[in-house]
Amino acid sequence: MAQQLTGEGLRRIPQAAKEKEITRLMDILKLDLEQKNLLPPQRNALLVELKTHIRAIEDSGPLFTEDGVRTLSRHCFDSNSMVTSREAAKCLANVLLLEGKTRQIFVDLGYSIKAAQRLKNDNREDELLNSRILFLLTYDTTLDFSQLFDEYQLAESINQNILRHSKSYSKTGRRDPPTSIDTQALSETLKLLFNLSQYYPRYLPTLARSAPSILKILCRIHLATPVLQPPVTYLVNALLNLSVNYDDKPHKDSDSNPYFPKPDQYCNIDRFISILDNAVRTYTEEQLETLVTPLVTLLRKVYEFAPLHVRPHMQTALLPSNSERSLPLGKSNTLASRLLRLSNSPVAPSLRESVSSLLFELSDKDAANFVCNVGYGFASGFLMTHDLQVPTSATEGWSTGQSGGDLGERLTSVDGKEINPVTGQIREMEPDVTEEEMTEEEKEREAERLFVLFERLKATGVVSVRNPVEQAVQDGRFKELD
Repeated sequence: MAQQLTGEGLRRIPQAAKEKEITRLMDILKLDLEQKNLLPPQRNALLVELKTHIRAIEDSGPLFTEDGVRTLSRHCFDSNSMVTSREAAKCLANVLLLEGKTRQIFVDLGYSIKAAQRLKNDNREDELLNSRILFLLTYDTTLDFSQLFDEYQLAESINQNILRHSKSYSKTGRRDPPTSIDTQALSETLKLLFNLSQYYPRYLPTLARSAPSILKILCRIHLATPVLQPPVTYLVNALLNLSVNYDDKPHKDSDSNPYFPKPDQYCNIDRFISILDNAVRTYTEEQLETLVTPLVTLLRKVYEFAPLHVRPHMQTALLPSNSERSLPLGKSNTLASRLLRLSNSPVAPSLRESVSSLLFELSDKDAANFVCNVGYGFASGFLMTHDLQVPTSATEGWSTGQSGGDLGERLTSVDGKEINPVTGQIREMEPDVTEEEMTEEEKEREAERLFVLFERLKATGVVSVRNPVEQAVQDGRFKELD
């Protein structure tokens, strides 16, 4: 047997030599399947050594054949030794990850059923490896998971594994914390759950039985820094496709709805918001685009089906408070202000849309409420792109400074104090700005600049505008100077 190499030693082996070594190891393992000429420790050591070589697609060609996949699959699923099985599964999972075509070979050999059966084992390493294998089979294969659901209780196995994980998370912290293998196994199971719920919605009612366990873990898990890393990200993603609307009773109290459990119906919402607050203070906008958008989407789903008495709790936590109106909205360091700034982010379009939609929905999908809550400066872009009109009486109220009735008053005053409807700031708190009067020369330059800008705008043909300088000349408001 060749000396096992790791780290720098492996990197120094030329590609041809690596392939030759892999071929040698696979020949020994293949012969062993027929002759049983290796002792268990020898067989296991060979598999461990083989795994160290499966690092790059260009080095692992001999493993990407039907013969290679069959040899590893037989050691994985037909062995009497679970140690051998797990070492072979590690090699097999790496092969399936590196080369997509091997997944279909694996399916054609009929081993997907055995992977689903292995998920029934109450063993976290088996869960990790076989969840990863099945997850990879959701890509680039013709495998129909319906058979695994119907005949091999795949959904029940997933639910049972997540339930087992949830029992490791205690309110008191008296239990031993999850190990690294526990955490990795949970992550792989959650990834599998998400893909299956996405591609096989027919089985969502069964998979949704994991929601209480996922919520329990999410509420009790220690939040690392930065917060959005596995398994927290996978816990959030897994909830996205699972129903929030239990018993088909939106906005109703339900003892069976795990999202709003009694006696504390706010615990899950507060946890989601706490994670969101932590994330927006930690990551850049570019990072938030991919990391936090699922969480914002989850909050939108939860709000849609929240009991009526729970909705104000979310509004208070996520919309700007009146105490923030001493400054223009979006200028403070609160979560609400950070969300407002993200709603205008030029580098995070998906997050920008998701956050704006959340704030609009928290405003009961009412354009006037939306403007009142966030200011027209932040609301205008969303309203325009979604063809949502603010009532004319409201815009008249802004331009005249008068309330114009109930709606206008709603948009121009808060707690009896006049506000700037564009910035949301209380008028009396706005700084005094004293501008020096322009000289005649400055006025002429500004008029020339505006004239050129309007002429360019007319030339685009995008909008129909009339140059105000041209209009003034035609109206006789200009006169020649002596």
